[in-house]
Parts: sequence; structure tokens; C-alpha cells
Amino acid sequence: MAEINVVPYIDVMLVLLIIFMVTAPMLMQGVKVELPDAAAEPVENQDSEPVIVSVNSAGQLFLNLGADEERPLSLATIQQRVGAVMRRSPDKPVLVWGDEAVPYGEVVTLMAALQEAGAPAVGLVTEDPR
Repeated sequence: MAEINVVPYIDVMLVLLIIFMVTAPMLMQGVKVELPDAAAEPVENQDSEPVIVSVNSAGQLFLNLGADEERPLSLATIQQRVGAVMRRSPDKPVLVWGDEAVPYGEVVTLMAALQEAGAPAVGLVTEDPR
């Protein structure tokens, strides 16, 4: 007999794998920002999900923590929430998604506030220019 003997649960596993591969990119939520183009190396410590602070073109701040990710927050609120997260897990990476239309000074102010909140390093997210 020249047939491959594959048990049914392997077929189910492969179907589930394909479903998860298709739906995983759709689960990424956040605020729509136009990231600047830059050639940069990937951020280290990809083991845990990062804390992402987004700044849209109007200068509004958003945080990817909690149920209300689409609501703009003040800088003091973001600093307080990030500080609480850093006290629980100090190794958690902190990233800033800044729209390219946002003035540089606002992004620097945000990064300084995040470092005061306890983030050892703050990464900037960019898009590959290719």
C-alpha cells in the first residue's frame, strides 16, 4: 500500500495551524500612525509583549494596555500606568510608535516621561524604507 498513514488529529492540527497563521496578523490592534522610514536593527528581548505608546499626527497619546486602547490619554496617565507595569515586570520592553508628522520635541518629552516611569530603555518603531 503506497498511501501515507496520517491520523485524523494531525489533519485537524494542520487546519488549526493554517487558521491561526491567517488570523494572527488581524489581531494586531492599535492607533493608525504613519511611521517614519529608517533602516534599523530589530529590538532585542522579543520574549514578552512590549508596552506600546502611540502618538498620532495630532499629538494625542495612546497606550496598548487595558480595554480602552482607542481613547487618548494624558502624559501623566501614561507615565503612571507604564510605571505600574515596570514595577511588576522591569524587563518588559517599551516602544514608541510616533507618527512622522509629530514634532521631535513631543516624542523626546514622551521618551523622557517613560524613562522617569521606570523604563530602562525606550525603543522607537520605524518602517523599513524598502
